[in-house]
Amino acid sequence: MPRILVLYYSMYGHIKKLADQIVEGARQEGCEVVLYQAPETLSEDILKMMKAPPKPNDPVFTFDKHSILAEADGVIFGFPTRFGMMCAQMKAVFDSFGHLWQSGALATKPAGLFFSTGSQGGGQETTAFTAITQLAHLGMVFVPIGYSFGPDEFRQDRVQGGSAYGAGTYAGADGSRQPIEYELARAKHQGSYFAKFVKRLAPK
Repeated sequence: MPRILVLYYSMYGHIKKLADQIVEGARQEGCEVVLYQAPETLSEDILKMMKAPPKPNDPVFTFDKHSILAEADGVIFGFPTRFGMMCAQMKAVFDSFGHLWQSGALATKPAGLFFSTGSQGGGQETTAFTAITQLAHLGMVFVPIGYSFGPDEFRQDRVQGGSAYGAGTYAGADGSRQPIEYELARAKHQGSYFAKFVKRLAPK
C-alpha cells in the first residue's frame, strides 16, 4: 500500500482543515496516510499576542521523524503565506533537510502543495510558485492539480481559494474567514488526485 505524508503548519486552523480533507481524499484511494504538523518557532508570548488558538493534537515533525519523509512514496506540504512566500515555520522544516538533500533521499519523490493567504492578492500563486524552488533543490517531482476539479474553478461570483498549483483558502486579515465548502472539497480532491499519481509510481 503506497504511503503518503501530509506535513503542514497551521496557526489559526485554516491549513489544518484543508489537511484533514486531503488526508481523507488520499485514504479513499487506498493509500496509507500519515499526518504531521511542523514545529512552532514562535514563543508562547508571541502566539498569545497573535490570539493563536491551541495547536492540534497531530504529532510534530521533529528532526528524528525525517525517516518518515524519506520512506514515504509521496508528500504534500501545506502552509500559510508570509509576504507572498511560505511561512517561516515551514521554511525552517525545509532548511533542516540538508542531510536528505545530500543523500538524495527525496529525489524523484512526488510532492504537492496547498496553502492559505490573508487576501485575494496575498499570494495564492506566488506562495506555491516560490515553494517549488525548495522541491527543485531536493530533486522532488512537483504534482500540481491543474484545473481538474471542474467548472466551479472558474466562478467569478464569489471569493474562493486555490489555483492550478494546489488547494487553497483565504483566512482574512484577522483569520476570521473559514474555508468554504468548495475549498474543502477541492482539498479532498487534491488528496485523491495526488494519491492516484503516487499509486502509478509506487513499487508494486
